[in-house]
Amino acid sequence: MPDIIQLLPDSIANQIAAGEVVQRPASAVKELMENSIDAGATTVQLIVKEAGKVLIQVIDNGQGMSQTDARMSLERHATSKIRVAEDLFKLRTMGFRGEALASIAAVSQLEIKTRQAQNDLGTLILVEGSEIKKQEPVACEKGTSISIKNLFYNIPARRNFLKSNPIEMRHIVDEFHRLALANPEVAFSLVQGDELIYDLPAGKLSQRIVSLFGKAYQQQLAAAQEETSLVKITGYAGRPESARKTRGEQFIFVNQRYIKSNYLNHAVTSAYEGLLPDGSFPFYVLFIEIDPRHIDVNVHPTKTEIKFDDERAVYGVVWSAVKQALGVHHLAPALDFQADVNLTSKLSLQGLNKETYFDEQFGSALFKSNLQNWEKVFEQESNSRLFDKVNTQPAKELRFESSMNQTSLPTPTEAEQGMFQLFQRYIVKATRAGLLIIDQQAAHERVLFEKYLNQLKGSPGNSQQSLFPQTVTFSAPDFALLMEMEKEITALGFRFEVFGKNALLISGSPANVSGNEKELLEGLIEQFKKNQTDLQLPLQENLARALAKRTGIKVGQKLRSEEIESLLEGLFSCAMPNYSPEGKPTFFTFDSSKLESYFNR
Repeated sequence: MPDIIQLLPDSIANQIAAGEVVQRPASAVKELMENSIDAGATTVQLIVKEAGKVLIQVIDNGQGMSQTDARMSLERHATSKIRVAEDLFKLRTMGFRGEALASIAAVSQLEIKTRQAQNDLGTLILVEGSEIKKQEPVACEKGTSISIKNLFYNIPARRNFLKSNPIEMRHIVDEFHRLALANPEVAFSLVQGDELIYDLPAGKLSQRIVSLFGKAYQQQLAAAQEETSLVKITGYAGRPESARKTRGEQFIFVNQRYIKSNYLNHAVTSAYEGLLPDGSFPFYVLFIEIDPRHIDVNVHPTKTEIKFDDERAVYGVVWSAVKQALGVHHLAPALDFQADVNLTSKLSLQGLNKETYFDEQFGSALFKSNLQNWEKVFEQESNSRLFDKVNTQPAKELRFESSMNQTSLPTPTEAEQGMFQLFQRYIVKATRAGLLIIDQQAAHERVLFEKYLNQLKGSPGNSQQSLFPQTVTFSAPDFALLMEMEKEITALGFRFEVFGKNALLISGSPANVSGNEKELLEGLIEQFKKNQTDLQLPLQENLARALAKRTGIKVGQKLRSEEIESLLEGLFSCAMPNYSPEGKPTFFTFDSSKLESYFNR
């Protein structure tokens, strides 16, 4: 029998490796920018066209590469970061695997221009699908410029899996944000097509946060700092009122490397316990500095997952740092007055005791009058008169009605025999088959979803004009996303116009929808992005689902009988009344025969 195992060619092996390293254009952006930072660059410029599908170019002023190093950088497992296995536990650089450039070159048309400071000429290398087409000297600036053209051009199936330009651009901006936050001492710029999206000078972390996310964050940052023998925490935590409904602006860096850790995210959110409304997520940028011997970054090719040898201790320090930041900046309520040193000192300076102070500050006129009345009740003379009145009252006869002493029972009201709201969450309606139990939130989301979907498919909704139009400033990717969906959002009933860079003037919102226009549009975009992350939906369905989620009736909302009737009528006129847009059941029928079985009938 002939041998069947054979060694794969390097080009195919590189394409297979690219499947893990280069998942989308944003992956290539991350790898190239990390290489620039490792090269000691103080200025990094990112240029993209068509969300990276046509061009990704990263230009830096780092140390550059020699002719031999430039050629070797395209080989698999060729790296300058480690020499022996023990170096994996001493890493301070972003990259170390030596796979990125080889993987990118296997699935794109790659151009490298690089020059070291001591050389007069640099090196130009052109690669297509792992095959070197040209290598020659070239005149260029100090540092390195790498251009990726037509990503996945030789793997059409992989290219077809890429999302729309706004979605892919958002992923690129996310990677740009992470690297810009991790390295505030480096100047970054981002150019999309012919438009300059970001131009970030080198500076402090707080300045970088404001430059990336807007001036609104300037007054929302609480400095977090904690240091132990194991770990040091620095960074900023956002005020509770700035929390958003989706995860996004939450960043944890370990030795300046962005990581994803649900465990440490839980430590931060636990510190906000009692300060955030349900379903909200705070803003934070936290840096963890730890000896590389205590972590393992060689867990996944993307290097966003790491392991700690004592994760519980890190959890505790992170929690403590955020908790103290919220307390120091008076973002957490202080309920222990005895422990309030400042308050006690103020009282002593004024010559007041605490009882007198709180009586004067918090004792209302109603409270004082009620207190005097109660004092009178317990006076001896008042007590005697009170009990005299009680004793002189005639005795009342208590009568418990039943079928034995009543010939006819009162007929139940229409509400008692019809329908009612239970726990401000469910609607219960009596039917011939039994009890119909309806989830009010899921039902209303189904009604709104079908309504908004019809508007998007050709029956635009009405708009209610605002008396005072509001100006809203969005981040660059959110603004681009809004402009991409302008027609659809207008069909839902929103009215707005461009009002400066990344800003809109909102003059109208969907009719019959209560709430602030600014919060409504911001919430729509946040929910739309969350749906994009969790699901793969067509644009119109995603928008309809997002707006229905944001404007639907919530658990705990009390409904009038007219509102209940309207909701039931709307639900059972839907094309698919049984399930909410998320696939959750909207109602359940409790059969009367099952009810009788509980009474052994």
